[in-house]
Amino acid sequence: MNEEKSPIRVGVVGTNFISEWFCRAAEATPGVRVTSVYSRKQETGEAFAEKCGLSKVCTDFSEMLRDPEIDGVYIASPILCHAEQAVAALAAGKHVLCEKMIAADGEEFLRMQAAAERSGCVLMEAMRPAFDPAIGVLREAMGRIGKIRSADLHFCQYSSRYDAFRRGEVLNAFDPGMKNSALADIGIYPLHLAVSLFGEPTALSASSVRLSNGFEGAGQILLGYPDFCVSVGYAKIFDDPRPSAVLGEEGMITLDKVSAPGEILLTLRGKAPERLPLPELPRLPDRSVAPMHGTSYANMTYEIAAFRDAIRGEFPHRKNLALTAAVMRTVEKIRAC
Repeated sequence: MNEEKSPIRVGVVGTNFISEWFCRAAEATPGVRVTSVYSRKQETGEAFAEKCGLSKVCTDFSEMLRDPEIDGVYIASPILCHAEQAVAALAAGKHVLCEKMIAADGEEFLRMQAAAERSGCVLMEAMRPAFDPAIGVLREAMGRIGKIRSADLHFCQYSSRYDAFRRGEVLNAFDPGMKNSALADIGIYPLHLAVSLFGEPTALSASSVRLSNGFEGAGQILLGYPDFCVSVGYAKIFDDPRPSAVLGEEGMITLDKVSAPGEILLTLRGKAPERLPLPELPRLPDRSVAPMHGTSYANMTYEIAAFRDAIRGEFPHRKNLALTAAVMRTVEKIRAC
């Protein structure tokens, strides 16, 4: 007779919409239970807890870390807080799933990685495409288009907070003091996919569009490999609805969204496009918050399930963290351009 495993109990750090997405996705993930939220303000935490059905609110992060009924934390605070909170959580024996970009820079990431090694706890980046089986479909289809010669991966999305910036109000999303940027916020998606598919580049160049306060609003990266190159584009100040593409000598593959693929097309040379079948996304609770910018967040369930399995010793999280390390090394080279 199979013994039922105890659920992995998670505390959420932060009360932004991404934290609500996480709570809703966790409800649809067997073996995971979100129990508490950390917020600097009691009233904000209570409002979030009521909305998401959580039993505890903490306004002292150390209090959350002392809770014996929490196995791990999901960190969705501003990027400048990631390293400090993750290191503290790992030192307290809590597993950590940290939102992208996992750290503000390479030095902070190495501190987090060292803390994970010392504690023996799991450290993972909440990078949705890294766990989405749709990317596996893309990877498999690449074997059908012959020798890869080029790729164009991008994520350009006009931020709702940019309207405020244009009116003269600088919110956190456009404040360089928060260690945020277009690259760290959304450019990390196509960059991570590029490194995942093709490895670390042998050469690169990059340029950015800076706003009046120095914030990076958009950028372009060219990643060089021995016999092909990859263009990575990203922006928070304009939209680009064009699909991303991987191009080979025998055909091409396009995907609609690098963060949450909903359609992948294979077009072999001289043939009509073929829509590749994708796994059906998990069904979320009826009270789920609406998708933003037409992007489903249901694929968050895959990263949550991987975090659960890693804590149980059933998922190779160190291999995943090695990919994150490769991406962070590439980020450092981009910033040096």
